[in-house]
Amino acid sequence: MDQLVKVREALQKGLLPQDIYDTISERFELVKQGITRIEKASGTHYPISYVEPSAILTSGSDMSFQYGILFARTLPVFFEEKFQVVIQISAPLVAFGLKGTIHAILAHEFLHYIELIRKISKMEMLSDEISSNLFENTYADSTRLFEPRAVFSDQTLLTHITKKFPTGFKDYKLEDKTDKFWISKQLPVTKVALDSNTVKLSAEALSKITIDPTLLQKIQEYELKESKLRKKKLY
Repeated sequence: MDQLVKVREALQKGLLPQDIYDTISERFELVKQGITRIEKASGTHYPISYVEPSAILTSGSDMSFQYGILFARTLPVFFEEKFQVVIQISAPLVAFGLKGTIHAILAHEFLHYIELIRKISKMEMLSDEISSNLFENTYADSTRLFEPRAVFSDQTLLTHITKKFPTGFKDYKLEDKTDKFWISKQLPVTKVALDSNTVKLSAEALSKITIDPTLLQKIQEYELKESKLRKKKLY
């Protein structure tokens, strides 16, 4: 999959200026480096990913002025009756994010990916509830993921994740740049309601999903490592 195809289409349609397109294209190398790094540190292939040429904004269902910026999302999709997980990377992350931030967010979405596959393999993914409150959603986001140390062997990458996701992702400089150099310049924005950002798969759909046995074996290894880490923490 051409990961920048939507960015090029946005340029051709006049939705993105040439300088922003050039910045995204040049800095996409950081994304590729991050994916290679995560695959090496986890021993598992990264899922399909692409750059979404817009800032992704999310707000609660109460129509308040409170909103958050999503720099990446893990999206389960059915394409030609086949189940796939796609990582959607926002263009502002690529354009303005520091290397450590980009790698931490890519790693965080990878954790979402393997947790999603784990739940599907155990027939648990009938409804993934997302709170309509931004604070509650941040809390839920941090409680349904694998312990990073059980998945990644790269200590520097683990440090990036720990610093960026202590209780949910926060990078004030990146958010400020996104607001100043993207949103305020009226570049493309995608608005997503938190309570619509849910994963719901029917039992019938779940029964049709086939998962790579090698991936399932790796997930079992992660579960075993996570169990040992929890026991070590308790004692």
